Amino acid sequence: VQLQASGGGLVQAGGSLRLSCAASGRTFSNYVVGWFRQAPGKERDFVAAITWSSGRIYYEDAVKGRFTISRDNAKNTVYLQMNSLKPEDTAVYYCAAVRGSSWSRFDYKYDYWGQGTQVTVSS
Repeated sequence: VQLQASGGGLVQAGGSLRLSCAASGRTFSNYVVGWFRQAPGKERDFVAAITWSSGRIYYEDAVKGRFTISRDNAKNTVYLQMNSLKPEDTAVYYCAAVRGSSWSRFDYKYDYWGQGTQVTVSS
């Protein structure tokens, strides 16, 4: 499956962005789709994930209540709605997918990756 991430940009603190992760080649119907982010000089960290079959959702603690992951079956797309953005949310955001229904917060568990989209939050 090929993943295409989009929607990043420059926003002021407190603002919002919506990232999209579109799949081609296969549907997401039997995958877990996750979002990760990597700030300059730091490791890639888990942000959120959704199990496509069950709709179960998981968030990293720092984004709970601010970010929302969702899916659109018809468009075979996963979204990450990011509200109340903070400067510390600045990073390259990646979507990733792994076949099955067991989610993971570890990036090495995911087999397919999008190209990344830059999110910059100014103070």
